[in-house]
Amino acid sequence: MGRSCNLLFGLAVFILFHYHTSLAIVPNVSTDKDALLALKSHISSSDPNDILASNWSSFSHVCSWIGITCSSRHNRVTALDISSMQLYGTIPPHVGNLSFLVSLDISNNTFHGKLPEELSHLQRLKLIIVDSNNFTGVIPSFLSLLPNLRILRLSSNQFYGKIPPSLSNLTKLEGLGVEHNFLEGEIPRELGNLRYMTILDLQVNQLTGSIPPSIFNITTMRIITLFKNNLAVNNLDGVIPSNLGKCRKLRILSLSGNKFIGTVPRELANLKALTELYLGYQHLQGEIPAELGNLKKLRLLGLNKNEFTGSIPTNIFNISALQILDLSVNRLSGRLPSDFGRGIPSLENFSCGSNNLSGSISASISNSSRLRTLYLSFNSFTGPGIE
Repeated sequence: MGRSCNLLFGLAVFILFHYHTSLAIVPNVSTDKDALLALKSHISSSDPNDILASNWSSFSHVCSWIGITCSSRHNRVTALDISSMQLYGTIPPHVGNLSFLVSLDISNNTFHGKLPEELSHLQRLKLIIVDSNNFTGVIPSFLSLLPNLRILRLSSNQFYGKIPPSLSNLTKLEGLGVEHNFLEGEIPRELGNLRYMTILDLQVNQLTGSIPPSIFNITTMRIITLFKNNLAVNNLDGVIPSNLGKCRKLRILSLSGNKFIGTVPRELANLKALTELYLGYQHLQGEIPAELGNLKKLRLLGLNKNEFTGSIPTNIFNISALQILDLSVNRLSGRLPSDFGRGIPSLENFSCGSNNLSGSISASISNSSRLRTLYLSFNSFTGPGIE
């Protein structure tokens, strides 16, 4: 009997011990506070007001701290925004304990080192913004383990290597910005599986190869920026995929400063929402498609420094919203319509220099009341005051 009682007592102690131990490790607001104090210990500030040192105090409630937002239901930290605070330091693994975190914005500081792998524990994260810091290393593949991520911005850092194809696992991703880094290699075709993507910004890297046609199968896309990937020996090349016409919600398309060849796809005419189109500094040939004149919302059109031939389609001068038109440094010929300014009342900057154009432009200038910049050199124009 005594032995049985001892066994039962020991079992009860064992159960109680593990019960209280399990309670002790359940994350709560104290866990969040400890994680943020660990973050504080890893950074310093050049801010004369020393915001974190004076505000992030162990004697005050974490939900009252500057840059912290807590949920009213669970009283847990859901947003961390310490952007633009002139902070210097590293991100410790403890940040991975902020298990209710939905939004992380540490942009425009001087954080360095690598992003900790423990960020992959934050399964509720919808937004990561670390722009304008000094983070290094490859883009972490563990970011693809965040199932709810919608916005991922890593721009203006020192990331190198290739864009991980595994980012295509982020099926809810709407915006990807990795511009102004040192990324190389080809654009993963798998990114075309991100069917909710609206913004893809890869500009100013060292990317090579052609644009995967799958990118233009994303019908939700509104902004594609691949501008000036010219820091490496090679650039993005190949032809511009004709299926870009599927991106009917696209508003900005910037492919300038690469080595694309061939003609401009006439399917561009399907992009009725387009407001900015940059195709300059390429090796594009053939005639400028007359279909571009159907893009009535276009405000900026840059086709400069290519190898376009033929005449300028007259209906381009009927895009009443157009503010900037750059056709310079091509092989265009024919006459410039004498009344182009009447069709584009909003035109502010027009450049068509270094072509083989002719005509009288005195009437054109008088019809363009908002015109501020006009570049016509190395053509055969005539008219009062034109040399």
